[in-house]
Formats: sequence, C-alpha cells, structure tokens
Amino acid sequence: MSITIKTQDEIEKMRVAGKLASDVLMMIGEHVKKGVTTDELNRICHDYIVNVQDAIPAPLNYGYPPFPKSICTSLNHVICHGIPADKKLKDGDILNIDVTVIKDGYHGDTSKMFVVGKPSILAERLIRVTQECLYKGIKMVRPGMRLGDIGHAIQTHAENHHYSIVREYCGHGIGAVFHEDPQVVHYGRPNTGEELKAGMCFTIEPMVNAGKRYSKILPDQWTVVTKDRSLSAQWEHTLLVTDTGVEVLTLRDDEDLPRIINSEA
Repeated sequence: MSITIKTQDEIEKMRVAGKLASDVLMMIGEHVKKGVTTDELNRICHDYIVNVQDAIPAPLNYGYPPFPKSICTSLNHVICHGIPADKKLKDGDILNIDVTVIKDGYHGDTSKMFVVGKPSILAERLIRVTQECLYKGIKMVRPGMRLGDIGHAIQTHAENHHYSIVREYCGHGIGAVFHEDPQVVHYGRPNTGEELKAGMCFTIEPMVNAGKRYSKILPDQWTVVTKDRSLSAQWEHTLLVTDTGVEVLTLRDDEDLPRIINSEA
C-alpha cells in the first residue's frame, strides 16, 4: 500500500469525520464516572454516532476476529484495543476511550484519557506526560520533516520522565481506509523514515507505560496489556500535513492547542 496524498475534496471529508470523532469524546465525558460499565459507555457512543451523527463506528466488526464493539475502552494497565464489558468503573481508574467515526466514506480517529474520581499522583503524571508526547509530535509535523524525527521527539520526552514507549503498536495513515501507509512509530532516530508531504493524513497516538515497554495480547485476541501490569496511557489525533505545517483534524474544545500550526521552518 502506498501513501495517499489527499485531494481538497477528501480533506474536507476528513475534516468533517475528524470533528465528529472529537465530538463523541466531548459528549461521553460526563458519563465516565464511578459505577458505570465500559459497555454502557460503548452503548452511549454507538447511539450517538449512529443516531445523532448519522455516521458509522469504524471499530464495530473490524478486523479478525471481528471487533465486537463500537469504541475501544482501555482501562489502567490495558495499552490499547480494550473491549467494552460489564466491568464497573471505580475511583482512581484511568481510561482511554478510542473513537473512530466513518462519515461519507472517510475516517476520523482520536482518543482521550479520562479519570474516574481522583487519580493517583503516578497516574496523573503519566497521563500528562503522554499528552505532552502527542503534542510534541504534532508540533514537528510539516513538509520535509521525517517520521523518525517525530518518533524521536516522542520517545525522548517519555524516557526523560522514566517511562517507556510501546513499540508493537503505532499511528497510521488514514483516509477512506481505516489503516493505511505510513506506519507512524513513536520512537526512532532523527532524519530517518518517510518524508512528510502536504496532503498526507495520519494519526499520532503514543502509548506510554509507567513500567517496562513490553506488552501481551489477551486470549480475546484484541486486548493489549502491559506485561508487568504497570499503568499505560494513550492520546491520539488525526492530522493533515499542510503546506506550512499541520492541521489537527480531531481537535477538541477542551484542548489548549491550535488547530492549525504553521511552522517557521
């Protein structure tokens, strides 16, 4: 699969899908509280995507075995691809909700960390540093930059805080296809990897562990957990490389980040 450069028409559709995905995360926030099950959160998101947004939840029946739910809910030591279930949220839990919406054939993909009640100091710090990793990666996106530069910036920030980067899972190109080239890993060396060009769309979605970087997949063949059961956090945005920098297609109203970042370089 080769990297696709999006047309203006495709970019418009990506903007719409990105906004819808971010709206789901804004909507669900008030429902993330003690005693609620992740399955209930899935139901609320599914109904909102299908009935309010007139869109399609991309994870539902995706892949093999088919993913059984409409969102991913990754709790505490779950790194990614957690399947919503009847487990109730409790005080101090940290939860990543990953939403991908399809509208008019195009995907918007984003995730956010939520906290139930009061988090531990460790959890709070891990969540903050992981979001900083995402933002540092985003701010490097511009034509001529290489993917290794982005990965290096993310890896350096995480490791400076004595955290580790998950290596088996990564960001990805996105458009009419959910997962397309390039693969966007969150570690690497400067001046290596694919060169960015205006019109490329991809996600950056660092997965950062409080302990070691190693992961394992549970028997459901989807849920990925930390091998040492340490906490894990993740944030994700869908991005467009512009002529002068980057546009964050899934930006939420609760973020202190410009939607369009023009680079001086």
